[in-house]
Amino acid sequence: MRILHVITSLHIGGAERLMVDLLPLLMQSGNNDVELLLFDGTETPFYNELKSKGVVIHCLTKGGNIYNPKLILKLLGYVNQYDVIHTHNTACQFFVPIARAIRNSQTILITTEHNSTNRRRDKWWFKPLDRWMYRQYASIICIADQTQKNLEQYIGSKKTISTIYNGVDIRRFLKPVKDISGQSRFVITMVAAFRKQKDHETLLRAMTHLPDNFFLQFVGSGITEPLVKDKCRELGLNDRVIFMGARSGVSEIMEQSDIIVLSSHWEGLSLSSIEGMASGRPFIASDVDGLHEMASGAGILFPHGDDQELAKQIQYLCEHPKEYQEVAQRCQEHAKKYDISVMASNYLELYQRITETQCSIV
Repeated sequence: MRILHVITSLHIGGAERLMVDLLPLLMQSGNNDVELLLFDGTETPFYNELKSKGVVIHCLTKGGNIYNPKLILKLLGYVNQYDVIHTHNTACQFFVPIARAIRNSQTILITTEHNSTNRRRDKWWFKPLDRWMYRQYASIICIADQTQKNLEQYIGSKKTISTIYNGVDIRRFLKPVKDISGQSRFVITMVAAFRKQKDHETLLRAMTHLPDNFFLQFVGSGITEPLVKDKCRELGLNDRVIFMGARSGVSEIMEQSDIIVLSSHWEGLSLSSIEGMASGRPFIASDVDGLHEMASGAGILFPHGDDQELAKQIQYLCEHPKEYQEVAQRCQEHAKKYDISVMASNYLELYQRITETQCSIV
């Protein structure tokens, strides 16, 4: 089977990390030719890592506008070459079906919905466009139960929608649960792209409520990074906050941390949350869709945007080593349920089932 995954870029992010871990597994499982197409082929740590694993990467442009309609013309040369085309992210979700229609192609389209909501759903005039777009797909994969529920409510249909939980290579992130007894300096880490979806500022404000022996490091890059840096300077936190940029060695960074935090406005099923929970450190997250179902009963949830409560939870764990270890152990056991090998198997089973169904119809 020839399978093409299509995503906007390989800059840091959950869906992008997924490509790096998932595509090599899909290649190894069965007789499949798996390739990747990028709207923006800028070379990044994720790009180089995936290329080193032998995955063929195609690029439509480098550093260009991913919403440029001219990219549809460039897609025309790809839509007839594969049995399955699997899209991720908005621009890809819209442009690939248009190119397929122009070519009158019979290639099977599948897409993954990575978030429990998005900004398009706040605009009434986008709903007809979204409904058209989703109807072009033989299957829509949601990465979490809440993601599926919200999508079904939005488009008014349950047809072709199912949930396959995201996963990570758990073995890379499993570390011994840390003992912080007697420790006087603490490092908080948040791994997340700088996007409007993420709530870096609440974590910055939380730092103003924590003693000077608490330090923060942000791992990631993106369009909101300059704004967050401005806020950091405004709050007088430059000496206690490090912006590390996009990094590939996230497991090593987490191992050197004491608390893992993910502050967001909304999520799907965050890969960085699974990685953080596997790391042997307590995981603290915003109580929002996606993160609630992931962390509930294992990690610590704080009310969305509540910097004082977030600071309180961080300080409490670091001052109580026994509770610190109990939370870290619960998180690690929970994370083991989300190994990427299970996800890869479910993807391949879906591809096979849909292609067989389409062939029988034809």
